[in-house]
Amino acid sequence: MSSILGISAFYHDSAACILVDGKIVAAAQEERFTRKKHDPNYPQNAINFVLKYANLKLSEVDQIVFFEKPFLKFERLLETYVAFAPKGFVSFAKAMPLWIKEKLFQKNLLFNKLKNHDQNYKSDENIFFSDHHLSHAASAFFPSPFDEAVVLTADGVGEWATTTVAVGKNNSLEIKKEIHFPHSLGLLYSAFTYYTGFKVNSGEYKLMGLAPYGNPIYEDKVKQLIDLKDDGTFRLDQKYFNYATGLTMTNEKFNNLFGQKVRNPLKEKITQFHMDIAASIQKVTEEIMINLSKSIRKEYGIKNLCLAGGVALNCVANGKILKEKIFDNIWIQPAAGDAGGSLGAALALWHIDQGNKRLVDSNDDMNGSYLGTEFNQDEIEKELNIAGANFETLSYDDLIDKTAEFLSNEKAVGWFQGRMEFGPRALGARSILGDPRSDKMQKNLNLKVKYRESFRPFAPSVLREDLSEWFDVNVDSPYMLLVANINPDKKIEMNDEQKNLFGIDKLNVKRSEIPAVTHVDYSSRIQTVTKNTNKHYHDLISKFKEKTGCPIIVNTSFNVRGEPIVNTPTDAFNCFMGTELDYLVIGNCVLDKLKQSPKLKKDYTKEFELD
Repeated sequence: MSSILGISAFYHDSAACILVDGKIVAAAQEERFTRKKHDPNYPQNAINFVLKYANLKLSEVDQIVFFEKPFLKFERLLETYVAFAPKGFVSFAKAMPLWIKEKLFQKNLLFNKLKNHDQNYKSDENIFFSDHHLSHAASAFFPSPFDEAVVLTADGVGEWATTTVAVGKNNSLEIKKEIHFPHSLGLLYSAFTYYTGFKVNSGEYKLMGLAPYGNPIYEDKVKQLIDLKDDGTFRLDQKYFNYATGLTMTNEKFNNLFGQKVRNPLKEKITQFHMDIAASIQKVTEEIMINLSKSIRKEYGIKNLCLAGGVALNCVANGKILKEKIFDNIWIQPAAGDAGGSLGAALALWHIDQGNKRLVDSNDDMNGSYLGTEFNQDEIEKELNIAGANFETLSYDDLIDKTAEFLSNEKAVGWFQGRMEFGPRALGARSILGDPRSDKMQKNLNLKVKYRESFRPFAPSVLREDLSEWFDVNVDSPYMLLVANINPDKKIEMNDEQKNLFGIDKLNVKRSEIPAVTHVDYSSRIQTVTKNTNKHYHDLISKFKEKTGCPIIVNTSFNVRGEPIVNTPTDAFNCFMGTELDYLVIGNCVLDKLKQSPKLKKDYTKEFELD
């Protein structure tokens, strides 16, 4: 038996994963254990979990691999300072002490941290380092259902690369082309995230959700920032940006180009201007991704595309690539960001460095991304009893029937079943569920349960067999990473008066038979559900369909704004008691909010730092 521990850490979304004989056994993000969103620290808890799940001590693990190369990152820092000097001294001086103290000697740092897991772990000779973008590319290709694929990765920045093209075949994977820092699609998108008043490295999905409320009237101005070639390659005009040398993303020239200062989220509301800015950067991002896809399809003649890196979480752009029919098949790594780097680094070591054969699964090799913690019925009941919860325990059939009944009566349900998801999306294991037919559900879930901005859209979980009856797409989308439009026969067209409403006011217009999951542009971020990856969830949606005729339920992550997705039964109960959720269904236990002690209610609104 051969085992590899993969680690990503020290930037954001730290995580750990373990392979046994090349099989992905377990993977989890550190944030789920520490309850600190995007936790960048050494993943002590995540490593403990994956080792325990694989029934291994650290001293029994054959290799340990880190997801990037710190020396190359340091080289970029130095060369960037030299290239821009004397500008950038402040950010350079801020970064130096940490590099000199810790990051340059990361092998030593890792070894000292790893020793805390197991006193019998004695030598650092089994610690290896992967390349950041190779880790991303490997996380996308090796678990994919393809023998051969072209792999596109795009994010902020790794060591030097920001965008790469690789070709994967069987157990080999080779990076063919790179775009280097400071030219970065991820950092361009983050610059607009910052400019519209959202938090960089976590608010990008808000910008994407805001875009359909606006019109891309600033598209030409966005393109003034970029030298964009027909093949999708690009260079950013650095005179508008501050990220290479300063402590902010953009500068005064950027503000002057668009005509407003950076939005202060504490003092300034989102206006039509910000919606139009969001629509403009989203449109340009889609154009770049489509042009890159077309050029690599033409150049390599390979029919399959794999995507990873933070930009691959832009499900709207992914949907556009799919719609253009550039590739026959697309597969996107569900943990596309840095967390997935832990997995990619381990897979790259196993296949590329060690030359081990690859067995391709016709679905994929991610186990539905259900790779995290799980709790048996005894453990669930024990935690609920300690928390003081009032619950009843039902048979499986009664549990499914009762939950479907709650949903059909427009109740908001916390749903906690099986293994926790790996990656940023809840996929029916740690989810909050609702009735998509309700025209109040989206607003209620946002404001009363999630405590977040009302414009944020929700995703439909749909039975795979019923997908094309409701949406204009017919491909698997198990990881909620593709956006498609609702079919015309399910739409409710807006009248002229409704079309002229100001941005957020469009939210209250019923646009389809399933308004809770239909965005203002008639799009939905789809999750397809099959029996073989998540039987519980498939059974629940099937029962809801039996009761209502609708094979779809609202799915959003089980957390409030600023909080990581719940990990344990205790986390789930705390979130249940701190929100206006009506029911909690956890294992075979059902909790009714009205039957809980009022003393256990929590004020969740100030519990977590808002993202």
